[in-house]
Amino acid sequence: MRARDASDDDEIRHILVSDRDLGFTMLVRRYQPGIYSGARRLTHRHEEAEEVAQDTFLRAYRALDRYDDATIGDLRLPGWLWTIALNLCRNRASRPKRETPGVTESSMFTSDPSPMDSDSWNRRLARLSAPQRNAVVLRYVVDLPIADISAATGRPEGTVKTDISRGLERLREAVQREELL
Repeated sequence: MRARDASDDDEIRHILVSDRDLGFTMLVRRYQPGIYSGARRLTHRHEEAEEVAQDTFLRAYRALDRYDDATIGDLRLPGWLWTIALNLCRNRASRPKRETPGVTESSMFTSDPSPMDSDSWNRRLARLSAPQRNAVVLRYVVDLPIADISAATGRPEGTVKTDISRGLERLREAVQREELL
């Protein structure tokens, strides 16, 4: 994962103010892979993750039209986008699951850099509380800093650190239990 570069975000915000469409294209190129990858871990389905990523950027684009230049210039882009994405993931989790007959993930091309045992990791992550799962995925799958996770989840930074710590401990315990079997 590439390190976050604040100057990239500064450039994107500056261009969003002067040329909304060009800036938005840059925003999508920079953040779409991470939004998809994180949503993939949170929704457990390729199709759902694609829809979350698309809806996130659609809502972001619409929101930008309502913001003045000063507001756009002050946006913390990763936290803002993940606030939208997490809300979409929560909304989808509360709806009944749709089945897509005849279509499997293996029959589609995906650029998701999934680990070999992604089903096992999805099951382990699903056992975490929602705050722990969100914090662990945003930190270790999406590579967001604690401050951005705090902004995206609306939880204080100390609480986010606790969620990550407890989530990682539960994941370690799950792996150790599985090794004993």
